[in-house]
Amino acid sequence: MNLFSETLAWLSDPANWAGPSGIPTRLGQHLAITAIAVLLAAVISLPAGVLIGHTRRGAGFVGGLTGAARALPTLGVLTLLGLAFGIGLAAPLLALIVLAIPSLLAGAYAGVQSVDPTLPSAARAIGLSPTQVILRVEVPLALPILVGGIRAATLQVVSTATLAAYTADFGLGRYLFAGLKTRDYPQMLGGTILVIALTLALDVVLACCQRAAQRVRDPGGTSGSKKLSDATNHDRTNTVQHLHLRRKGSTP
Repeated sequence: MNLFSETLAWLSDPANWAGPSGIPTRLGQHLAITAIAVLLAAVISLPAGVLIGHTRRGAGFVGGLTGAARALPTLGVLTLLGLAFGIGLAAPLLALIVLAIPSLLAGAYAGVQSVDPTLPSAARAIGLSPTQVILRVEVPLALPILVGGIRAATLQVVSTATLAAYTADFGLGRYLFAGLKTRDYPQMLGGTILVIALTLALDVVLACCQRAAQRVRDPGGTSGSKKLSDATNHDRTNTVQHLHLRRKGSTP
């Protein structure tokens, strides 16, 4: 029996689908730590990225920070945090948060910065406050890129969350570490297949969310930026014509 048939037998074994170490339990743990890491990273990075994109200040800081964070070896960070916090989920969770921040920060910054500067100016001209400009104009128009950043961060975290088993008995990574320790290669390959399948499934779901965000921003196939720009140009033309008629009427 070769490795692939043994792996298929391991995946189809009912004993591996039940109990506290069963595949559904490990899958739920893997999804839970992924969701928590991305959520906490989003709380930190999305407001900062939106603010930097809105003010057009700090672009160099964002580029340097994201580049430096992406260059960090996740396993090395996890080892250092494991030495600091000991056995448990604290170390892998913090390492995954550090991993997720660059993509989320870059997505928020790039999305808001990509908005046509004339649109926030027009919104301020009609009396919207800075907060309203961000929430009603910039964020809706930047939504597809924002979701793209969330998608990239989620895929990075879910594929790296196997390292949570390095300091804790948690997630699908446990199959890899346990199989490596006991030389149970079908178990290792089975765990790898499960991680790949979960990553691909999340990618499909988030790709659909990104397309939905694009449709929300561009209903009917016309971009919101173009619509608002056309409306602004139309209003400007009407104003010029109105002033011209008033001037003509006041001329004796």
